[in-house]
Amino acid sequence: MNAAKRHEIFSRLRAANPHPSTELEYSTPFELLVAVVLSAQATDKGVNLATRKLFPVANTPETIHALGEAGLADYIRTIGLYRSKARHLIAACRMLVELHGSQVPAERAALEALPGVGRKTANVILNTAFGQPTMAVDTHIFRVANRTGLAPGKSVLEVEKKLLKTIPAEFRIDAHHWLILHGRYVCQARKPKCGECLIADLCEYKGKSVAPAPACGRSG
Repeated sequence: MNAAKRHEIFSRLRAANPHPSTELEYSTPFELLVAVVLSAQATDKGVNLATRKLFPVANTPETIHALGEAGLADYIRTIGLYRSKARHLIAACRMLVELHGSQVPAERAALEALPGVGRKTANVILNTAFGQPTMAVDTHIFRVANRTGLAPGKSVLEVEKKLLKTIPAEFRIDAHHWLILHGRYVCQARKPKCGECLIADLCEYKGKSVAPAPACGRSG
C-alpha cells in the first residue's frame, strides 16, 4: 500500500470520527490502568459494568490495595480470569504506592514492570492517558492491518512497528482508536461489513464481500 492511500484512509477515518476515544470508562490514568488490565480477554462493556461498582468504592492504588485480593475479586468476578487479575492489580497497586508515589508512570519500562501490564497495555496507557503516539495492537488492529494491507505482519510487534513507521504523523495519536473501532464494528473477523466501510475502495483485501460503491469513499 502506498503513502497516498494510507493518508486517504486515515483522512476518512478522522472525518467520520474526529475525536475517537476508548470505550472503557475512566476518569484518571489509574482508573484507565485498572480497566485495561481487566479488559484482557474480556469485553469493554463487561469491564465497564464491573468498574461502575468498583470505582465509587475504590479508585486509587491505596484504596484498591486495601480491598485485598479477595475483596477486589468480589467486584470483578463477572470478568474472565478475575482471580489472576485481582492478584496482579493488588501487586501493581503496592508497586505504585511504594515506587511511584501512587501515580501511574508515563514511561514504558516502568509500566511494563507492573504486574499484569504487558506491551499492549502499556501502549494503551501511554496513548490514551498521556497522549503519546503509540500503537496498541490488539486482535482488531492486527486483523485490520493485515486484511486491508495497511501494515501486513506475522506478529503483533511487526504490525506495531510497521504502523508507527507508515502512518502519517498527523494521525498517529488517534490511529490506535480508529483502527480498533473499525475492526470492532466494521472490519469484523467472521464477516466484514464491506458494504458499510468508509475505506472499502482503498482496502486491498481480496475477499471483499461486495464491490465498493463510489459514494462509500466520500461519506463521513
